[in-house]
Amino acid sequence: MLVYLAEYLTQFYSGFNVFSYVTFRAILGLMTAMVLSLWLGPKMIERLQLMQIGQVVRNDGPESHFSKRGTPTMGGILILAGVFVSVLLWGDLGSRYVWVVLFVLGSFGLIGFIDDYRKVVRKDTKGLIARWKYFWQSAAALAIAVYLYASAQNPGETQLVVPFFKDIMPQLGAFFIVLVYFTIVGSSNAVNLTDGLDGLAIMPTVMVAAAFALIAYLSGHVQFANYLHIPYLPGSGELVIVCTAIVGAGLGFLWFNTYPAQVFMGDVGSLALGAALGAIAVLVRQEILLVIMGGVFVMETVSVILQVGSYKLRGQRIFRMAPIHHHYELKGWPEPRVIVRFWIISLFLVLLGLATLKLR
Repeated sequence: MLVYLAEYLTQFYSGFNVFSYVTFRAILGLMTAMVLSLWLGPKMIERLQLMQIGQVVRNDGPESHFSKRGTPTMGGILILAGVFVSVLLWGDLGSRYVWVVLFVLGSFGLIGFIDDYRKVVRKDTKGLIARWKYFWQSAAALAIAVYLYASAQNPGETQLVVPFFKDIMPQLGAFFIVLVYFTIVGSSNAVNLTDGLDGLAIMPTVMVAAAFALIAYLSGHVQFANYLHIPYLPGSGELVIVCTAIVGAGLGFLWFNTYPAQVFMGDVGSLALGAALGAIAVLVRQEILLVIMGGVFVMETVSVILQVGSYKLRGQRIFRMAPIHHHYELKGWPEPRVIVRFWIISLFLVLLGLATLKLR
C-alpha cells in the first residue's frame, strides 16, 4: 500500500525511491510485524484470559503438561494480524505471489480458528471433525494449485527443482497440481503436529521463513537465478516481504510463547503458518528444499505415522509417545532441553538446505 504512496511522492523528493527496494521494505516489514506483535500481545493475552479461552491438555500426555491447562490459546491470531498488516503496508499489492500466500494464510487460519473455537469455547474435545478439517484444507489447497497451474506465465513456474542437480528440472505438467496440493496440506499438518511444546514450532518456522526470504530474492533476480541454476521467477522478490513479515511476527509471538508460555498459537496459527511455508516453497519451486529445511516438521510427522502404523500392524509402539518430542519428554528430558535441541537441529537443516543452492 505504502509502495504506491512512495512512488507518487518521488516526484517531489527523490529520497522516496528507497521504498522501491525490496530489501528495504523487507526490513521495515519485519520490524512492523514484530512491533505489532509485541504491542498487541499483552492485550490479546489479557482478552483471552477474560474470555477463558484456555488450552485443553490430553489426559494421556506427559504429566508436566497438566499445569498448562487454562493457558490462553488461539494466539496465532496475533501472528496472522502482524503478517497481514505488515504485508499490506509494505508489499506490492499488484503481485499475485503476495495474494496467493495471504489467501493461504487466511483460509487455513480460518479452518484452525473454527477448530480452536469448538475446542476451547464450545468445550468440544473433538473440535472440527477430522474429515471436515481435511476437506476444507483440500479445497483451499486445490484452489491454489489449479490457479497457479492455469496462471503460470513461464516454464520455470511448473518445473521441479531437484537439489544438487543443476540440469534436472523436469516439467511437471498436470502433476504440478498434485504436488502443490500435497505440499501445502502436508506442510500445514506437519507444523500443527510439531506445535506441542512452548516455542517448539514457531522458531523452526521463523528459520525456514528467513531462508525462503533469501531464496525468493535470488529467484526474482535474473543474474543470481542464472548463476545458481534455479528458475528465474519475475516478481517473486515480493515474497521476501511476506517471509520477513512471518519472521517478525513469529519472533514477536515467541516473546510470549517461550518457556513457560503465556500463550499458545493454537491451530489457527500452526495450520496457517505451515500452509504458508508450503505455498512459499511452491511459488519459488523449492518443495524438496522445504522437506530438507523443515526436517523437524518432517521428523514429527513421520514419528506419528510410524507410531500409528506399528500399533495397528504389530500391536506395539515404537516410541513412548508420538509426536516424537513427547517421547523425549517421557525419557526424562526437561522441556526446555527438547525445545532448544530441536531448534539447533532445525538451524542445521536450514543451513544445509541453503548450501544446496551452491552445490549443484
